[in-house]
Amino acid sequence: MHIPDGFVSVPVAGATGLVSLAGLLFASGRAQTAFGIRRAPILGLTTAFIFAAQMINFPVAGGTSGHLLGGTLAAIVLGSPWAGSLCIATVLIIQAVLFADGGITALGANILNMAFIGVWVGWMLTQTLQRLFGGSKARLPLAAGIAAAVSVVVAAIACAIELVLSGTASIAVLPAMTGVHILIGIGEGLITGGVLTYLAKARPDLLPGEQQEFRGWLVPVVSIVLVAGALSLLASAWPDGLEKVAEDLGFIKLGEEVRISVPTPLADYGIEGLGAIGTSLAGLLGAAVCFAVAFGIAKVVRPKNA
Repeated sequence: MHIPDGFVSVPVAGATGLVSLAGLLFASGRAQTAFGIRRAPILGLTTAFIFAAQMINFPVAGGTSGHLLGGTLAAIVLGSPWAGSLCIATVLIIQAVLFADGGITALGANILNMAFIGVWVGWMLTQTLQRLFGGSKARLPLAAGIAAAVSVVVAAIACAIELVLSGTASIAVLPAMTGVHILIGIGEGLITGGVLTYLAKARPDLLPGEQQEFRGWLVPVVSIVLVAGALSLLASAWPDGLEKVAEDLGFIKLGEEVRISVPTPLADYGIEGLGAIGTSLAGLLGAAVCFAVAFGIAKVVRPKNA
């Protein structure tokens, strides 16, 4: 769902950019009370994992693929939607700058859709469902899975509205984006629920609440390396939901209108001339950068008395 340059108009790009910037500044302040330096490794690992997981496009239907957005997962693992928004925004910024995934001028729209709308819809719906389910921790993966699926659809609707306001597509883009992202949302829900089920049993220290101190780096680091360096090679080559809709509705070529270009040898998650090895190296480098940036953010936003 990464919007490229050319899909949103300058006014829409400017408005969403300002909203996202204000949101990130506010989130940084609120995260000071919600997220301390003690959990800095978890913010870094979560950000690196979501970056790696987003490299894996899974097929859905009709020659379309999707990938994890991760907003609900990030908010729950970090125990704070504010920290979750910072996590997803970090991933999106690094993807746009280092990997040319998502337009630079569309970065505000992408952050608004995925780092704020996606995160907050997933977080609030998870809390609501948890109360309806009686508050059982055993049912958290189910609640989060449902919420994650819905959050993808809501983020897709927001994206479609931005395309309509930009004059890029007609109102027909709304049902098109909604339909394909319902299928992608199912994949999002299954992945989110599966990851939380594993963490609850094997690594409760990586979840907020009644956990011990962070127990070690080996398992999460190995997991990130496997996903970024190996499983990323199995990603579907089919276009993602937004690309497929753009092809079907005839505005895909607008994505070639690059307004701001950042030269990078890692465009499209690869290194020219290295083939599969280049994809693995790009994934590992991206995950490492995500971890370093997120870890640094955790230090900056830590409570003053920490």
